[in-house]
Amino acid sequence: MANFSKSTVPQFSVDVYQNEFLPEGGRDVSAIVTVTSTGGGTTGGFAGGGPAGVVIMVDCSGSMDYPATKMRGAREATAAAVDTLRDGTYFAVVAGTHVAKEVYPGNGGLAVADARTRAEAKEALRRLSAGGGTAIGTWLRLADRLLSTAALTIRHGILLTDGRNEHESPEELRAALDACAGRFTCDARGVGTDWEVKEVTGIASALLGTADIVADPAGLAADFTAMMEHAMGKGVADVSLRLWTPVGVEIMFVKQVAPAVEDLTGRRTEAGPRAGDYPTGSWGDESRDYHVSVRVPQAAVGQEMLAARVSLLAPDPAGGDPRPLSQGLVRAVWTDDLAMSTSINPQVAHYTGQAELADVIQQGLDARKSGDRDGATAKLGRAVQLAAASGNADTAKLLSKVVDVVDAATGTVRLKAKVAEADEMTLETRSTKTVRVKR
Repeated sequence: MANFSKSTVPQFSVDVYQNEFLPEGGRDVSAIVTVTSTGGGTTGGFAGGGPAGVVIMVDCSGSMDYPATKMRGAREATAAAVDTLRDGTYFAVVAGTHVAKEVYPGNGGLAVADARTRAEAKEALRRLSAGGGTAIGTWLRLADRLLSTAALTIRHGILLTDGRNEHESPEELRAALDACAGRFTCDARGVGTDWEVKEVTGIASALLGTADIVADPAGLAADFTAMMEHAMGKGVADVSLRLWTPVGVEIMFVKQVAPAVEDLTGRRTEAGPRAGDYPTGSWGDESRDYHVSVRVPQAAVGQEMLAARVSLLAPDPAGGDPRPLSQGLVRAVWTDDLAMSTSINPQVAHYTGQAELADVIQQGLDARKSGDRDGATAKLGRAVQLAAASGNADTAKLLSKVVDVVDAATGTVRLKAKVAEADEMTLETRSTKTVRVKR
């Protein structure tokens, strides 16, 4: 492990966990790369500081009045988030319907948080009312425009919706997400049970944020406060995971596997000969795990090679080349020792199971919705088995609200006759959340 951090920036470290030993003819190499950042929430930004900007997008479509507690909860939650803003943070509030409207400051730009602007923003929130449709792409584009009006180190969005994106096409939303990707991160929340899980999780995934359900509007204020506190803890943005591979090495996939599963393979941007960058978004004091899988050329027993080099890079505030933060190495060594070559690294095994867990939950819920009870039972039974084996107690608890568990160890389950819509949506929304491997 090499570390290039300076005392004026968050400290990043990279640790690689793998079984580097391959049998004769073996080609597939997997490694779990743990990236840890410390000091990111206290340094005020990369290389000595830089302001943060946050835009809160509040669904104000007509459905937010049914029941009225949703609109009231949204106003209170946004006010709580505004109260959580640190002095000096740039911010704005957007009301989202079939169009996007600036609620505060309303001048085409951002306000700077202090006692006066927070009070003004909360006064403006009291005038929010529900009416109109839903076109989330317009909300995101306005947030992007507002965040581009100031020189910001951290750019973040918080988006709340209660319904389906019915007033623009899926292609229009995808175009908006493509336009905003890499420009700001965004946490998305669905309130109630009338929204589309894949829409909300897709927004968060594209913009490298988190997604969750708040089934009861009474929980919005606490959730918004926690989201804003998390955003305020970010110290460095636009961090990339760079993967360099020697000639002849094929990249199978690159996935974030903790704290949630997120496939980054298709988000690669080329970064010179045999190198590519994968976006990881903004960082505070936190640790994340990534699963890197590569296929190396065949080699004889006794040979070894560097299979990949993993580096963390952050933008240079002066506009120069990205700054290296830390790096780790993935190795391949060929051996005729059967015990060494067949041993599966515990971290790799754990996260392979966690990725499968996320997949089978989605497949099981899709089968259940389509009326395939046998398929749903098989997939959700496998999910129960994987959750139990990995110690993922949170996911196991969510699964138990959808199936009756007969034997967790074997994955024997029965589908429940009646399942609350909120319970099913919670399982689907949180299906990608993982539990860290015990080391």
